[in-house]
Amino acid sequence: MTALEPFGLDAWDALGLKSAMKFLDQCKIYIRSGNGGGGSVSFRREKYIEYGGPDGGDGGRGGDVWIEAVEGLNTLIDYRYQQHFKAGTGVHGMGRARHGAAGDDVLLKVPVGTEILEEDKETLIADLDHAGARLLLAKGGNGGWGNLHFKGPVNQAPKYANPGQEGEERWIWLRLKLIADVGLVGLPNAGKSTFLAAASAAKPKIADYPFTTLTPNLGVVDLSSSERFVLADIPGLIEGASEGAGLGTRFLGHVERSAVLIHLIDATQDDIAGAWTTIRGELEAYGDELADKSEILALNKIDALDEETLAEKIAELEAVAGVKPRLVSGVSGQGVTELLRAAYRQVRIRRGDLEEEIDEDEDHIEETPGGWTP
Repeated sequence: MTALEPFGLDAWDALGLKSAMKFLDQCKIYIRSGNGGGGSVSFRREKYIEYGGPDGGDGGRGGDVWIEAVEGLNTLIDYRYQQHFKAGTGVHGMGRARHGAAGDDVLLKVPVGTEILEEDKETLIADLDHAGARLLLAKGGNGGWGNLHFKGPVNQAPKYANPGQEGEERWIWLRLKLIADVGLVGLPNAGKSTFLAAASAAKPKIADYPFTTLTPNLGVVDLSSSERFVLADIPGLIEGASEGAGLGTRFLGHVERSAVLIHLIDATQDDIAGAWTTIRGELEAYGDELADKSEILALNKIDALDEETLAEKIAELEAVAGVKPRLVSGVSGQGVTELLRAAYRQVRIRRGDLEEEIDEDEDHIEETPGGWTP
């Protein structure tokens, strides 16, 4: 326990990490739809109209609570400072057969990829995985009938009306899973942020100490005018992350939707095999079929090693992983384009644009449509 925990401040607030404050990927909110307006008990009392009869209007319906996925948002930070949302109450009915107006609806706007969960944080209500996805979370109560509604040949002067129906209320969880085609995984300081900066126009924080990245970063990779995909860099994993060590596996949900994982390993570290084993173990412990996703293994920072040392690292990693790693350098750019094209090929297979080839040449570079022909 830190010295600030008794005062209700979490680790992010205590350290003053603005980047962590700006990104919020899960929150609990309270929603309540509006009550319906009550019906009116009223009678006509004009001077020259004998036996005027009832004229009480109906109450208006209560407002609904809706949620919609919209483009342009990538965090749930708006729901950090406001957790209670209540729709408007319907207006009560009035005399002269005037019906009450409906209560105002509440619309919650969330990023694409937001999951809505029950209060138990396990039961999935809906997954808003595309822009424009819209869901009714709580329906407003119906308005009550006025006494005009009950008038009949037997009871021509009813002196009662219905009250408005109560609205619905509930607590729900919002959990954001970013929409990314390719995910970057690896130990802290594996060079993921540097690779993201080299592959896209994103500008993540880069430094020479572990856990530089505290929140997921997204970058759009443009291989050509017709070849584009989204690349996600998540904070580094360490051994025991599935049990809460380091930043835990909280951010792994942001690569669940990806078609392929790029597993970066720092070529300059001593235990290459241990690095690969650690990440694979944490992916399997996380579950949700994350460990079964297609993986492209890459040895990063090769510009910092001589040829002999690099050959030893390649052999050591191939022995434990069973596949020959790709060689890249986020600093010099060596092998970056080839790795991205291999990842994009997996994305196209996932989308159904390309059939999977069993004996595909790893070094083959797919030609862009519309290229030169003899």
